[in-house]
This record gives sequence, C-alpha cells and structure tokens, in this order.
Amino acid sequence: MDLGLKDRVYVVTGATRGLGNAAARELVADGAKVVVTGRDEQRAADAAAGLGPNAVGVAVDNADPEAPARLIAAAREHFGGFDGILVSVGGPPPGFVADNTDEQWQTAFESVFLGAVRFARAAAAELEDGGVIGFVLSGSVHEPIPGLTISNGLRPGLAGFAKSLSDELGPRGIRVVGLLPARIDTDRVRELDGLSADPEATRAANESRIPLRRYGAPEEFGRAAAFLLSPAASYLTGIMLPVDGGMRHGF
Repeated sequence: MDLGLKDRVYVVTGATRGLGNAAARELVADGAKVVVTGRDEQRAADAAAGLGPNAVGVAVDNADPEAPARLIAAAREHFGGFDGILVSVGGPPPGFVADNTDEQWQTAFESVFLGAVRFARAAAAELEDGGVIGFVLSGSVHEPIPGLTISNGLRPGLAGFAKSLSDELGPRGIRVVGLLPARIDTDRVRELDGLSADPEATRAANESRIPLRRYGAPEEFGRAAAFLLSPAASYLTGIMLPVDGGMRHGF
C-alpha cells in the first residue's frame, strides 16, 4: 500500500531514540523527509545520519518556547516544506504521589504538556489543508499506570487538548491524531521494568496481561505512526489509537 508519504516533510521531536526515532525511521522508509530533534546536538546529528540524506537533526528542548518556530523553519530551509509534526517527548520520572517533587512536576509540565501545546499551536498556524499534528501519548490516557503518577496526570489532559484541537482545525482540513503506546520494547520501558526487584519476572507478568503475549517492537509502533501521519489516513482525525497488543479492553 502506498501511504502517499513521498517527499512530504515532517518534524518529529524526541527522535534520537525510542518511539520518536521509530516513527521517524518508518516515515523516511516510506519516502518522507524529516527533521528529528533531541536535546543533545551530537545525538540529534547521529540520529539524522542513521536515517540518511532525507533527515536532518536539530538540537532543541521541547520546553523551549522558541523550539517550534526553529523546527518549522528548519523543515522549510532543508526540505522546502512542512506537512506535519509528531510531538514525542521522553517520559516524566517515575514515582508515586509522595515521591515526586514540585520541581519534577513543573519540569514535566513544561516539557510534556506546555511544550506540546506550543508545538501544536505553531504547527496549526503554518499547516495547510492536508497537514497533520500527531501526539505520542500513553495508555495512561485511559487507565493510570502504577508508579507513573506524573505521566498519569499530564497525558490525559494532553489527549483532551488534542481532541479539542481536532474540532477546531478540522474545517481547515488539518488532522489531529494521537498514539497510545503501552509495552513497546524501548529503553524507557526496559528502564521502568528494571526498577522492580525481579525485572524478568516483571516482564513475564506484563506479557501475560497482553493478549498478544509479548511487548511490541519499536518498528510496529513506527509503522502505526507513519500511517496516521500519512495521506492514506486522510479521513482519520480526533482519534487516539492504542498501540498496545490489545491491552485496552474498552472500545
């Protein structure tokens, strides 16, 4: 199936590793051009080099108010256009209510929530009919994940913002979509599993609760993201797509 991605230009934040990198890799594989970001300049450059000539790396922090304008300008400068953005950011620190400090909450809010709002606002001002704004969220949008209190607090609000934005931008032909990953086999998930006393037992227990009985591969998430961002999904907006092997049992 041709997703219609050839020569379309996307910005993918948080793409030096994990889910953002997986999405960028699949976009490029299907012919798109991408601006990939990370907070470290060398890692951003290395990630882009690993994707080939249709990628460029830019070092930004999602919490920086100037980041959206810089990245959209980079897309136009390097590739001559701007067709969409996928906002991905590393997860907030784990912890329960009593563990997380005000500083951790504030830092996470600036990066995970307000940073994403700024990116979406800047993209909405620049995109034309056929453009798309995507958010990498979490299964915690529907059900809290034990030990991830900050994420549980911020992700559902961001999903609500995305849904509101889809209503506002729909008449202009601009789509807004979200992806809700659960146990995808990334560094972040392995780090979280490693916090338990017995990581192997924790993984086995988690896999037993997934109908497909395994963690997802990053490329499986990436392909889902590439599809939602592509013209092939042109009538899909305002949706939150679980990428979780069937863990969510509700409709």
